[in-house]
Formats: sequence, structure tokens, C-alpha cells
Amino acid sequence: MTLIALLATAGLFGGMIFFSFGFAPVLFAQLPPDRVRPILRGTFPFYYLAVIALAGLAALAALPVSPPAAALLAGIAASTLYARQDLMGRINAATDRGDRRAFGLLHGLSVVIHLVQIGFAGWAVALLA
Repeated sequence: MTLIALLATAGLFGGMIFFSFGFAPVLFAQLPPDRVRPILRGTFPFYYLAVIALAGLAALAALPVSPPAAALLAGIAASTLYARQDLMGRINAATDRGDRRAFGLLHGLSVVIHLVQIGFAGWAVALLA
């Protein structure tokens, strides 16, 4: 079970790092912003589902090995569920109505949540290693 927990958690951590610091920045570097935004808007629901599923699987696998790691991973899954089901819709609505202030605040919140999640995933890898 330790190997499954470690691999799932490392995959989650690596995927989150790649999406945040690889995929999205490359899109912005290669395409005009008006083409990037619909791509990212279409990608986020699937990305969030993958994070929820992988964090949930990793949490279950980590539970008998490291309850603290399992708690971190469950927190990632729960906060991603919030980001997907509530925050993402509010961000999109702010964008659609041209409310830059609301977008900035909501997007900033989503970035902070995501950075904390990445930190939690890294911490969980360290606990499982």
C-alpha cells in the first residue's frame, strides 16, 4: 500500500506542478490571451476532476501508511471539489460580466488555494517517502 500511496501522491504533486508552471505558462507564451482563456476554461473542469480523483485515491491508499499524509490529501480533494463546483463558476461569471475586481479577487483566491494544495501534496510525498 505504501508504494501505491507514494506513486499516486507523487503523480498528483507532479501533475499539479506541471499544469501550473508548465502547461498554462506555455499556452500564454505561445498564444494570444483571447485564445488561451477558452482553452484554460475548458481544461479546468477536467483538471479539477483528475485532482479530486487522484487525491482521493492517494488519501485512501495513504490512510493505513500515514494518517497525516492521508489528511493532507483528503484536504486537497475537498478544496478542489470546492474550487470546481463553486469557485470556478464564480470566476467564469465575473469574467463574463467584465467584473475585473471580482475576477481578480476570486482568481487570486484560487491561486492561493492551488499553491497551498501543491505545498500539501509535496508535504504528503515527504511523509510517505
